[in-house]
Amino acid sequence: MLLLGIDVGTSSVKVSVIDAATTKIIASAQFPETEATIISKQTGWAEQDPETWWLYTKQAIQKINNSGIYNPDDIVSIGIAYQMHGLVVVDKNKQSLRPSIIWCDSRAVEIGNAAFNKLGADYCLGSLLNSPGNFTASKLSWVKQNEPEVYEKIDKIMLPGDFIALKLTGEISTSPSALSEGIFWDFTRDDIADKIISYYDFDKSLIPVVQPVFSVHGKITKDIAEQLKLKPGTPVAYKAGDQPNNALSLNVMKPGEIAATAGTSGVIYAVSNKLTYDQQSRVNSFAHVNYDSVAKSIGVLLCINGTGIMNRWVKDNAGKGLSYDDINQQAQAIALGSDGLTILPFGNGAERMLENKMPGAQISNLQLTLHSAAHLFRAVQEGIACAFKYGLDILRQNGIHPTVIRAGKANMFLSKLFTELFVNITGVPVELYENDGAAGAAIGAGIGAGVYKTAQEAFASYKPVSTTEPGGNATAYSEIYQRWKVYLEKSLD
Repeated sequence: MLLLGIDVGTSSVKVSVIDAATTKIIASAQFPETEATIISKQTGWAEQDPETWWLYTKQAIQKINNSGIYNPDDIVSIGIAYQMHGLVVVDKNKQSLRPSIIWCDSRAVEIGNAAFNKLGADYCLGSLLNSPGNFTASKLSWVKQNEPEVYEKIDKIMLPGDFIALKLTGEISTSPSALSEGIFWDFTRDDIADKIISYYDFDKSLIPVVQPVFSVHGKITKDIAEQLKLKPGTPVAYKAGDQPNNALSLNVMKPGEIAATAGTSGVIYAVSNKLTYDQQSRVNSFAHVNYDSVAKSIGVLLCINGTGIMNRWVKDNAGKGLSYDDINQQAQAIALGSDGLTILPFGNGAERMLENKMPGAQISNLQLTLHSAAHLFRAVQEGIACAFKYGLDILRQNGIHPTVIRAGKANMFLSKLFTELFVNITGVPVELYENDGAAGAAIGAGIGAGVYKTAQEAFASYKPVSTTEPGGNATAYSEIYQRWKVYLEKSLD
């Protein structure tokens, strides 16, 4: 018995097939091999075409099913993970009307701020657990204000994963978790946030039918099954944003458990059983994958837009022809502190933890006769680790005090140097797991289809591949962070 997971990322679509009995990955594939394009027509804008996501999804599934490693007929359920907060709009014929306004797009910040001021902190924080900010509801309002001819044609709105499920099944649905990440969910009423709908003057019929995350959201149509070599009627039994899904893939399901990721963006994701919110909305609270009206499981999410994307930019521009392993080795040869070079990694849209400010990526104290490309490579990793520490301190202010953080051995956590910097600058041990967003979605599909009775059953044999504890030089790491923090705060004045 096999399970298929689809991870619709910003850079590519990855798919994995796992053995349901062992949860081990049998095969994985992605498309495209190079990083997908983000359309940016104006500063702070970021869009991608949903039809391109679908094309990539089909290519990835065809690639993996053609591998000959397994029999596609043995796939019994499909799960989808996706980049969070993106707005997809379709007409009555279920056709996309415009490119998706994705997670790192900043155009709706002021729209959300105005909504927060009008609706008030008591309602927004107490019921929505967030400011409307730059989330999906505010993006839809931007479309309504600036593209009324598009808005008039909208039949349904959805998140990126909902769109892929639509393409697979012909059905449109959503979940409390998806609606909460769009700031469409009222936690005190456990229902769609009517006050947001009313304030923005949306038609409530734009919201799809609401179902639990772990449920059948549709079944593969005959036509799509033939194209992709899947069985007709195979259920799509799980859909979740990439960060709740990453937490699921790390078995972060109980209050007090914490996950981290450092891909294009960086995230610390903590599970709470309280309706937790930050007074300044620097961190955000959403319904976790196992949220229901009884067990109000909340995922508290700290997001840093500029992490892996900053590391990639430095590699592409200062390390042409080098691999990530190459730049990690060069960075390792530079002394702790990068000989005074300090880098802020914030160059990928408004940063929520900085109250939606956009300081941009910055380099400080560059000495032309001292610093080399290797110094840049190290200073970037130190700067990203410092950004995580800054955000973690915000979580601590909100009552979250991790004793260990779980992360997948992927992206920047493939770097031994970065992992050591992260642990020593934050002061928190890190357990690394052989996890995968697509494999997590596959496990979710198994839970949603009833292959596993509980999440605990799915993760019964889950163990870390390594654990990194804080080492010596605590004073030196603290000095690096304090220098970085001073530079950040000056840049925000």
